Amino acid sequence: MRIIIGTRGSKLALWQAGWVQDQLAAQGHEVEIKVIKTTGDKLPNESLTQSGTKGLFIKEIEEALAAKEIDLAVHSLKDLPTEQPPGLGVAAVPSRADARDVLISSGAKPLCALPSGSRVGTGSLRRQSQLRALRRDLEAVPVRGNVDTRLRKLERGEYDALVLAAAGLDRLGLSERVTQYFSVSEMCPAVGQGALAIETRTGDERIEQAVMPLDDPRTRAAVRAERALLRCLGGGCQAPIAAHASRAGSHACPFAPLRAGSERSERGTVFVPWDLRADEKLELLGVVAALDGSRVVRAAAAAPADDPEGLGAMVAQELLKQGAREILRSAQTQ
Repeated sequence: MRIIIGTRGSKLALWQAGWVQDQLAAQGHEVEIKVIKTTGDKLPNESLTQSGTKGLFIKEIEEALAAKEIDLAVHSLKDLPTEQPPGLGVAAVPSRADARDVLISSGAKPLCALPSGSRVGTGSLRRQSQLRALRRDLEAVPVRGNVDTRLRKLERGEYDALVLAAAGLDRLGLSERVTQYFSVSEMCPAVGQGALAIETRTGDERIEQAVMPLDDPRTRAAVRAERALLRCLGGGCQAPIAAHASRAGSHACPFAPLRAGSERSERGTVFVPWDLRADEKLELLGVVAALDGSRVVRAAAAAPADDPEGLGAMVAQELLKQGAREILRSAQTQ
């Protein structure tokens, strides 16, 4: 069967789409990748937090999917709004890569060794707020551009350090640049960070069946819990909201990453999902932080993995009891 995958044109997006292409080709499908330029790609110098638009890296791809110009879309799940347009849905969520954030700094200095006043570049309010909570004396400043562009800015001295996602660096073969990995408790990741979403037209059974073998039940359950928390708090992907779910007792780095190095493909071996046991439990950590880092509220709970939405709602309600709503309202006015 011939399948057309829609994706953004960045190096990372093409890697991710190429990984899905490899998995589908291994099933005997003829797979083509179509690059689609999104609103976020057209605003290279505008702060994403000030654009006021949801789905900046998604909208045009979803329009192409709805118009049947492509058969499926591959997204970074953290970019996907919690509600999809009518007629579209997430048909598969492959095994999650490393969800943690990392620090890359000049001189390989860890966060604790950065001089006071150092400029640390990051593209999200979530990272900026948690960074300020860790080091109020550092200057957390916005940075745009793909991974290569951000690294060049660091090398030119525009920043003293960067905070980036471990998964993107790993997929691009840049993990050796990492100075420090943040634990989930130090800097809680974005909702869905490290995971991919394969979006299709609902009811398109031929495509849904083709991608079904790529779905990993554990990863899907984890991101469903995280997205339920985000939905209950009413935040988008740029709000200072963080969440991370994992199998109970394995919170640091619970999912096997999609790594390069296979003999069959530079993007990894053919994917085999893990089964989700009936008695398995998920634990979810949620964090909401004030933009200046002066206040951070946290909540965590564990529940059976067959009710991830219930777990997400439970943790969200605890965050609201601790004042998350006021923090988020304040963030919207700044």
